[in-house]
Amino acid sequence: MSDFAARRIMMVDTQVRPSDVTKFPIIDAMLDVPRENFVPRDRREAAYMDGNIAIGEGRVVLEPRTLAKLLDAVDLQNDELVLDIGAGFGYSSAIIAHIAEAVVAVESDERMSEDSQSALSDAGADNVVVHAGALDAGVAEHGPYDVIILQGGVETVPGAILDQLKEGGRIAAIFMSGALGEVRIGHKIDGHMNWRLAFNATAPVLPGFAKESAFAL
Repeated sequence: MSDFAARRIMMVDTQVRPSDVTKFPIIDAMLDVPRENFVPRDRREAAYMDGNIAIGEGRVVLEPRTLAKLLDAVDLQNDELVLDIGAGFGYSSAIIAHIAEAVVAVESDERMSEDSQSALSDAGADNVVVHAGALDAGVAEHGPYDVIILQGGVETVPGAILDQLKEGGRIAAIFMSGALGEVRIGHKIDGHMNWRLAFNATAPVLPGFAKESAFAL
């Protein structure tokens, strides 16, 4: 067994399972996907540590515990189409691809989107389409989506994103208020969003998902 494979097992046993994540598809995906191949080369040694991994421009790869709990809370099914926003180097998309039927990954950084396409191909995740473009625009042409997942913090979710969610679909996001954040799962019912708190987590706010500042004259 390689050193990274051993670390992967330890990550699941010490970070994921103790967080009450018990769904086998999530555990299986996290044991299978080589996280070290989906982070910047100079961060490979930190790939299995507990905590978010910085990938530049204020962006992060969510810590394993947060991603696992988020996927558990949104209750992904194997026949669903998922929009993965802020996919970075593709780790979250590779995990989701193990569970769902297909994934559309959105990444605004062209270099990261190219690297993620390569890493996803190497990992055999052939049910992922990587789209390079603004995160807050989503990818309407492949929608509507059963599930939308945001790989970072938000203060608000633009209407353009919510419009791409199917009626009856779910969206998972980390809503940030200053340094504090909470994961909420939104259900689209009769065209309206119903949000519920899932658990606490923190992440930098994604570009395009901050509230506009109100300027007082």
